[in-house]
Amino acid sequence: MSDFLDLMARVSRERAERARSTAPVFGLTSRAAAARPPVPLDLSGPGFDLIAEPKLRSPSEGSLEREKGAESVAGMASVFEDSGAAVISVLTEPTEFDGSLDHLAHASSSVSIPAMRKDFLVDPVQVVEARAAGASGVLLIARILSSNALREMTDLALELGMFVLVEVFEPSDLVNAEAVFDRNVLVGVNSRDLGTLGIDRSRFESMRGLLPGHLPLVAESGIHDAEDVAGVASLGYRLALVGTALVKSENKGELVRSLLSAGRESLVQRSAS
Repeated sequence: MSDFLDLMARVSRERAERARSTAPVFGLTSRAAAARPPVPLDLSGPGFDLIAEPKLRSPSEGSLEREKGAESVAGMASVFEDSGAAVISVLTEPTEFDGSLDHLAHASSSVSIPAMRKDFLVDPVQVVEARAAGASGVLLIARILSSNALREMTDLALELGMFVLVEVFEPSDLVNAEAVFDRNVLVGVNSRDLGTLGIDRSRFESMRGLLPGHLPLVAESGIHDAEDVAGVASLGYRLALVGTALVKSENKGELVRSLLSAGRESLVQRSAS
């Protein structure tokens, strides 16, 4: 595990412990049960879809958005939805990404499409937290979870009516990830090197043949423009998770539409060949 990912996992465990000590699990469970029902994940048939992320800050680039806070996140989420995004990814990690559960709650209540909690989740209580904040999905990183923990947290999310995006970086991550490949999950490949924080887009192709053919695949990180999207769609990826490029764009809605158009056209060409 990289130093960065190890640090994020340790900080996340501390947050989970605080959540358990300050808010009894039965209270979180009650809030989760009372929350608006999860929004079903609705992918566009054989087409290409976008998971759009209203990211405020990244460790590699620093601050991305002048206006901070839940209202900024919710505002961008609405623009992304109106432009055709299928899912809103909301960062809730506070130390490196300026995220919070409050951002998730505001974003999920401002859109009619699913909102996903993106964080370094290590404890089932954090899945319940996500549902209580209105999330319809969670991202789980295979590398920081044992096979048993990944299976437990995936099953909990599915029981709560949520979808799960299982994230991998390298072939060694599949040892844990394969524990849930018999579940109805999304599988994401992250092209970011968590040691250097650099991008290696060749990972999308090198990992492609190792991934299950029956599950929707998501290309994560390093997706900036229509050419990038066309490239991953040509490899068979059904979705892309895009944050930084969208937030930095002067015309966020137009970029969403451009990415979707490029991905769908590339998939059509792939099917015809």
